[in-house]
Order: sequence, then structure tokens, then C-alpha cells
Amino acid sequence: MAVAAGSGVKVPRNFRLLEELEEGQKGVGDGTVSWGLEDDEDMTLTRWRGVILGPPRTSYENRMYNLKVECGPEYPDSPPFVKFVTKINLNGVHTSNGVVDMHAVTALAKWQNSYSIQMVLLELRRLMTCKENMKLPQPPEGQIYSN
Repeated sequence: MAVAAGSGVKVPRNFRLLEELEEGQKGVGDGTVSWGLEDDEDMTLTRWRGVILGPPRTSYENRMYNLKVECGPEYPDSPPFVKFVTKINLNGVHTSNGVVDMHAVTALAKWQNSYSIQMVLLELRRLMTCKENMKLPQPPEGQIYSN
């Protein structure tokens, strides 16, 4: 039975995450961000990896930033937990551990269940191009957070 969009029908968490996994595997988008499961055997679809390519004409240019994304049991009704693995100097990211401050990233702070992992990664990449971030000095390439 088909139901019109916006009717308040709740899509089960795993259906939604399988859809996001398929989009990540197909390489949907312009190739500046990518995402997939951390472990292909993760039947709970909880732990993900993301990659952001640093935008041109910024101090992030020609770098690949690896992230961990955790979609808890309340996803997509609650936002994912996002943490950089690659060290980065970016407003809204804790310099000691790479954890993204949910209040500093619009896609997380104003989370809606229609949002996706891709949307969060694109928002973080967009933040790299903001005036207050684009020229921030970056840690030496290849460094990762220890925790």
C-alpha cells in the first residue's frame, strides 16, 4: 500500500539506512563526499565512515578528511554522532578529539528526519569554505586523533 509523502508514515530505521548505504555505494553526488559502513558485517547499520575532500582555494585543499559517523537506535529521528578521524582545525570541531559540536553545524543542530549522512558531510565541507574557516592553519597532513 503506497502512502503519500508527508503523511506522517514512519520509515523503519534499517530501510532508511539501507537506502543511504546504496546511495553511498553508487557514489551519488559530485564526488566531494563519500560514505559507507565501517564494517560490511554490521547488520545494525550503526557505524559508518565518511570522507570529505578539502575544497579548493582553502587551507583544506588537496586533503582527504576521514570521519566516523554513528547512527544510533533513534536515527533518523535523532542526528548521528560525528567525529573526525583526521586531525582538522575547523570551528565547531573539538581540537582534542575531533568530535563535531552538534550545535555548531546547522544540519545537526536543526536536525530533521529527512536529513542524511550525505547532508551532514556536505554541510561540514561547506563550513570549510566559510570566511572564518577557509584560511585556518591545519595540522600536518596525515595526523589522526588518538581516541
